Amino acid sequence: MSEPGDRPEQGGGYPPPPYGYPQWQPPVPPKKTSPAAIVLITGSVVVVIVMALAFLAWGYPGFLREPEANAGGGWFTTSPSPTSVASPTTTESAPVSIAGDRPPMPTRPRPLADPITCAFTPAPGSPTPKPATPPADGPVPSSGTLNVRLETSAGAIGLTLDRALAPCTVTNFLSLAKQGFYNGTSCHRLSVTTGLQMLQCGDPAGDGTGGPGYTIKDETFPELKYGRGVLAMAKTAEPDTGGSQFFLVFGDTQIPPEYSVFGRIDDAGLEVLDKVAQGGIDTSKPGIGDGSGPPKIPVTFTQVTTP
Repeated sequence: MSEPGDRPEQGGGYPPPPYGYPQWQPPVPPKKTSPAAIVLITGSVVVVIVMALAFLAWGYPGFLREPEANAGGGWFTTSPSPTSVASPTTTESAPVSIAGDRPPMPTRPRPLADPITCAFTPAPGSPTPKPATPPADGPVPSSGTLNVRLETSAGAIGLTLDRALAPCTVTNFLSLAKQGFYNGTSCHRLSVTTGLQMLQCGDPAGDGTGGPGYTIKDETFPELKYGRGVLAMAKTAEPDTGGSQFFLVFGDTQIPPEYSVFGRIDDAGLEVLDKVAQGGIDTSKPGIGDGSGPPKIPVTFTQVTTP
């Protein structure tokens, strides 16, 4: 009698290969996983899960956290970079205290060539809910002043634009004003913190990200100071990224000389700004986490009168 797995001789009772029974093998007991291997496998799984969550949290703002620039409910979008004014390293929550004295306006240590050549660079990646036509590239005067009047919902603000400080910036501001670009826009950011007391305006998007669809070059110099009464351009953290946004300084503002100063604010305009500052920040609306935010007293431009 044959045992399972024996190959029968030709003519036996079992079918020939390949239909014969397979050769019998004794069962092999399963290998036991050592405790060290279990710990290693478990640790590897945990590391992979933690890395995946960290990637989602920091690579995709809003999955497990709010974007850093959007903390507190949404203010600036993370891309593109918001046009802004750098905040000082320290902030305070004390009552608004505004210095009433106006320091001398900045002056260039060396006059610019007159005329000077300006260039305006398209910025297709920036939000442009209200596109504007840039001024023509080419020569512009770098001497003389012009008076502009901002009619706003909070009161009139008079400006004196100074070509000797920033001729290309003055040319750009006048061009936007004459196109009606600023009409209907609101000042979206008020800061009353010691070291940054200013009102930021000129964004058609209303959140710090908007512009006219092009950028202008910085017109700065190391001696720049930003005291009460100064009118200056806002920009992103990168150089030469100004467009339409500007800020009106009404008090102590200690920031680096990276923002083009192109004019001064009249006394009546400073009274309007003081009133807006004393009204405070609307904390029911989102801010950027530095104590600034939309003013409680809205400042919306109804008309900009130019020469």
